[in-house]
Amino acid sequence: MKSEIRKELIRLLKEDESFRYEVLGLLGIRDLMDELRKLREDFNRYIRLSERRWRENEKRWRENAKLWEENFKRWEENDRRWKENEKRWEENEKRWEENFKRWENADKTFKWLINALTDIRDALGGGFEYYSGRVVKLLMKERGIDCDIKVNVTLPIDGYKEVDIFCSDPLIVGEVTVTLRSIEEAKNQLEKLYIAVNSAEKFTNKKTYLKVLSVEYTNEEVANYLKEKCKEEGIYLILGREYSLGVPLY
Repeated sequence: MKSEIRKELIRLLKEDESFRYEVLGLLGIRDLMDELRKLREDFNRYIRLSERRWRENEKRWRENAKLWEENFKRWEENDRRWKENEKRWEENEKRWEENFKRWENADKTFKWLINALTDIRDALGGGFEYYSGRVVKLLMKERGIDCDIKVNVTLPIDGYKEVDIFCSDPLIVGEVTVTLRSIEEAKNQLEKLYIAVNSAEKFTNKKTYLKVLSVEYTNEEVANYLKEKCKEEGIYLILGREYSLGVPLY
């Protein structure tokens, strides 16, 4: 009898799931099994969630790896460009040094050319303008004024106005000519001086302190006319080789 009951119990435990759960409940194991089942379900759910996160992270890692690869290529490209630029800078620095040497040589050549042109100008008579400027400077020193006399000045007024003798403080304006052959030419030269005086006064906004007319070659008739006219107009007259310096008029 006991053997049959035992066999029947074993059969029911194997074949009847509800009976098996009742037995487990009676033995206090059912709750434990439920907890285990719930734990397994939670674990499976965690595994699925982790797998999904791993796939997402793997995607991000691949994207990041791709970005790192692209950035590395950019760094390589930038490094190549830096090396190329460094090479260009070295080449440019070398060119600047060469150009600086050329500029030094050109400056020496330019100074030599200016001196040569000055010598040519003096040989052709241009030195009379500088001679006239020195005469005016000495005249001003006799009056107790040390002024900076400039020769061949271009004033940016009324377009451009060229003045043969110029000083801004005090205002001195002078015209220099090599030859006057007639009284008509002398009148034209005086008119040229008046135009220069007006331009200088407009440019400096000052009243002219001294007007100068300097003539290197002329005849006696023209010289006498200029002496008389310059005395009337208050012009300091310089006559050149055939005549001594004109009398300064105050």
